[in-house]
Order: sequence, then structure tokens, then C-alpha cells
Amino acid sequence: MMRFRTFPFFSAIVFLLNCAFFSTAVLCPAQTKPRARDLGVPFDGTPGPYNAITDVKGVEVGHTTLISGSGKLKVGEGPVRTGVTAIHPRGKAANDSVFGGWFTLNGNGEMTGTTWLEDSGFLNGPIMITNTHSVGVVRDAVIAWKVKQGNPDMEGYWWSLPVVAETWDGYLNDINGFHVKPEDAFHALDVAHSGPVEEGSVGGGTGMICNEFKGGIGTSSRVLSAKEGGYTVGVLVQCNYGRRDQLRIAGVPVGKEIPEHPAYGEDVGSIIIVVATDAPLIPTQLKRLARKASLGLGRDGSYSGDGSGDIFVAFSSANPGAASSKGVRDLKMLPNDSLDPLFLGTVQATEEAIINAMVAADTMTGIDGHTAIGLPHNRLQEVLKKYNRLTK
Repeated sequence: MMRFRTFPFFSAIVFLLNCAFFSTAVLCPAQTKPRARDLGVPFDGTPGPYNAITDVKGVEVGHTTLISGSGKLKVGEGPVRTGVTAIHPRGKAANDSVFGGWFTLNGNGEMTGTTWLEDSGFLNGPIMITNTHSVGVVRDAVIAWKVKQGNPDMEGYWWSLPVVAETWDGYLNDINGFHVKPEDAFHALDVAHSGPVEEGSVGGGTGMICNEFKGGIGTSSRVLSAKEGGYTVGVLVQCNYGRRDQLRIAGVPVGKEIPEHPAYGEDVGSIIIVVATDAPLIPTQLKRLARKASLGLGRDGSYSGDGSGDIFVAFSSANPGAASSKGVRDLKMLPNDSLDPLFLGTVQATEEAIINAMVAADTMTGIDGHTAIGLPHNRLQEVLKKYNRLTK
């Protein structure tokens, strides 16, 4: 099986050769594609320079994308449409836990490591996202990767409870073929970078479907005004949820206006949402921030169906050294009365990140000829114009 990994940058020549000549599907960098705002989709709030979770200083994102084969499903052989995404809260070189909190809106899914996150308030190491049946191998790989780095945690222990989340890609991918290997997790961790984030059918989002269009990875950010503290909040999603007829974009019933080629006809997917901020928040406040992602999800039409695993995690890159086991730690925190702008930014960035994921994702055919169509950009613009919501 050929394994195509997404790197931060491709040269134009390699890009064209890959897209033109490989016999299996090849991922082309999402940065070359328009994002939702480029198409004229109106969103509230002020994004950061990259309009991505990496606008929060220190955050790095990496992907491994696995695409090979076509035709009839042969378990263990393919077709393969899957991958791994890694998010480093302080960068891959850091060995400093961050304050975190998590929330489950609907629990038909998995996010490992949350029991200790809930009790301790600390997120130690990267956040990983993959497919449902690869959670175990990715979890173990993170531990092996951390050991390979050569340093114990800040308390001096070789001990880890990684946070690994999942959504199900079995409509397009040979999910029971267990194609994600430890080296794929290592690769996502190693190539993680700041700056623009690849979106759409990449990493853990490769085989995902969102509102019965092709889904995957999406991201967005919001920067607060100087009066509100100037803090940044960033969101990354792996979206694989939702019914077509419920999809709303900028308040417009886009799903009902573009009913062609549905995939499921029911809400059987999931969504993982990662929220990052540089605001000095403590774990109880971060749990509140994670909850607010639900409202952004709702703006896009989700009602969080019974079969959906809607699980969210939030962390703050402030308060470095807080996890040290020696001495009394001096911490900073915002008063609760100052949290509203961060709550609003989380809602806005979540709403936009989901749409960015769908805008970036191209039509994909997987096992047994199953096809998820990409959200057609021209049709989206026509619908927005019909409702007087197109900004360009």
C-alpha cells in the first residue's frame, strides 16, 4: 500500500506531478484551495493571521494521510481512506503540560485520557485524532513517541495517558483493515508545524463525511479586541456528523437547497472539536469553553443525534510550568466576568471551522464505490446569493 503523507509545504512541481500522474488518489495541499470566506460566506468576528488553531502561539498541527486502492472492499487490503492528525499544545519540543477541560455533548464516541484530565485539570502531551478502530494503536504510539523523545514528564515519571479521539470512516475506508500503524502516528507528530493548517480530506479526516458532503479537518480562529484582552481562541474540528437536510451555512438552509447525492439519510457520524486559547484560564473555565463549542455546532444545523459522538476538549497555553511538582505555583486567571468574549469567539470559530472543512474537501470514492461528494462551491454561492447572504 502506498502511504501519502501531507507535509507543511509542497513545491509547485511536486504538487503538479502528484496530482497528475499517481494512479491512486493523492492529496493536494489544502492551502491551494479557497476557504469559506474566499467564497463569500459571511462570518462574524475577527480571525487571526492564519484563521487557524495555530494562531494560538505554540500550537502545531501535523497530519498523516493514507489513501490507496479502489473498488470492492477486501478487509486488510483496502481501499484505504484514513489517517492521523496531531495537535501539540505547546509545540512538539515542549514537555510542559497545559491546563485543560473536556465536554461530551453526545457520547457515542471515544476520547481517551479524559478521566485524568477531568481529575487533574492537566493535558499532558499531544491531542491525536484518527478513525474509530485505530484509537488503540495511536494511543500506544504516542507513549512510544514520548519515550523516544528522551525525557520523563515534569514530575519525573515515564508515565502517560494520551488524549486520542476518533470518528468513524467506515463508509469510505477499510476500517477493519487496521491500516493506521505506529509510524503513521509518529509521522503526524514529527511533521506538525505552526502556520497554515491543511484542511479537508487530510489526516484523521481523510475518510470523513459531514452533513452527507465530504468532510474532514477544518480550523478557524478569533482574536479579541485590545479592550477584551487581545487574546486568541482557535478551533480545529474533525467533522463526520450530520444530516444533509439540517445543514445551515450563515443561517441559510444550504442542505435543503442542495439535496443531491446524499450519503446516509440519517445522523450516524461524529465530531471532535479541539479549542485552544492563550488566555489564562483554569480547568473549570476551560470546561466551560469546551461546552460553548456546542453552540457553534448548532449554528451549522446539528442536533447531536443519538448515533453521534460529539466530544470536545479545550486547553490554555498560558501558565507555563504550572504542572511542576516542586513548590507553590503562582498562576494567572481571568475572572469569570471576563469570559464572554472567549465564549463568543469559540462559538464563531467552531461554526466557521466546520464549513472550512467541507469547503476544502473534494469528492471522494472509497470502498465498494461509495462516494461522498464535495460541497459544490458554485452551488453554495448561488444559494447564499438567493438568501442575500453572499458577501462577494
